[in-house]
Amino acid sequence: MKAMLLKKVGSFSENKAPLELANMPDPVPGETEILVRVSACGVCHTELDEIEGRTPPPNLPVIPGHQVIGRVEQTGNNASNFTIGDRVGIGWIHSSCGRCGFCLEGKENLCNEFCATGRDVNGGYAQYMTVPEGFAFRIPELFSDSEAAPLLCAGAIGFRSIRLTGLKNGQNLGLTGFGASAHLVVKMARHSFPNSKIFVFARSENERVFARELGAVWAGATEEEPPEKMDCIIDTTPVWKPIIDALKNLRPGGRLVINAIRKEEIDKEYLLQLDYPAHLWMEKEIKTVANVSRSDISEFMKLAAAIPIKPEVQEFKLEDANEALAELKAKKIRGAKVLMIS
Repeated sequence: MKAMLLKKVGSFSENKAPLELANMPDPVPGETEILVRVSACGVCHTELDEIEGRTPPPNLPVIPGHQVIGRVEQTGNNASNFTIGDRVGIGWIHSSCGRCGFCLEGKENLCNEFCATGRDVNGGYAQYMTVPEGFAFRIPELFSDSEAAPLLCAGAIGFRSIRLTGLKNGQNLGLTGFGASAHLVVKMARHSFPNSKIFVFARSENERVFARELGAVWAGATEEEPPEKMDCIIDTTPVWKPIIDALKNLRPGGRLVINAIRKEEIDKEYLLQLDYPAHLWMEKEIKTVANVSRSDISEFMKLAAAIPIKPEVQEFKLEDANEALAELKAKKIRGAKVLMIS
């Protein structure tokens, strides 16, 4: 099979083509696994984090990609959830131990043995991949392959982020950063919290225009002061400065949810700007998002079909994965980027 392979981590600015097009043996499913012929795979900022060494170390060499849509090509001897030809999706969660307290409570995202697709095991930047059948998801027919791919991460992690805010209908929601996940959060929030106002903080005027098109009542630069304070803010940026600005814009008792595995920069200048009475006092909270659980993906897919949510996508060929990642690194973003495999 053809695959885009990551062999070493390092700065993207020094290596403009970190992924190598390779011919590899087709994978073989284990007893309780399925073999998936990949048709589409979303491109996520997490791939940049893996390439540049900000996530826990990838299991090199590895095939990235964790927003995977495909068809079941083969099933393991003890796999019975799917039949040949079924369309399935695979997200960031590839497997977990299934035995610990977190797993038994449906919080597999916190399991010590959490296994990430495209980091710990080969992912979807390839023609085929395998996954335990319990971690594959049926995809509503409403969505095309390229539309469905971003829902598995950008959508599911956005769904988890909203849930972690504790937002109530009528409360103000702020979004810092406006990429693949945030533009889906707007659609979810407008459906589930119709009386809530959505405020967007974004670095470029194009992103701010896009946010207003999707229903944001206000969109400004990250450092701008909005006309109202926020009850909740979701940060989807890869950098530190927006954290300081977001805390300043929270109401007393407000909550900031940071939706990022890692931040690209650790800038002490911004950390030193953290002022307790201005940014944290009055019972403000900070909460982080860690991975996704299986219920996040399955519940969000039902919600996405009911609304319906159809992400804006830019399609690329598999061999153009480096180009898609370069655009993501350069912040050339409108919606989500998707590799079309077969």
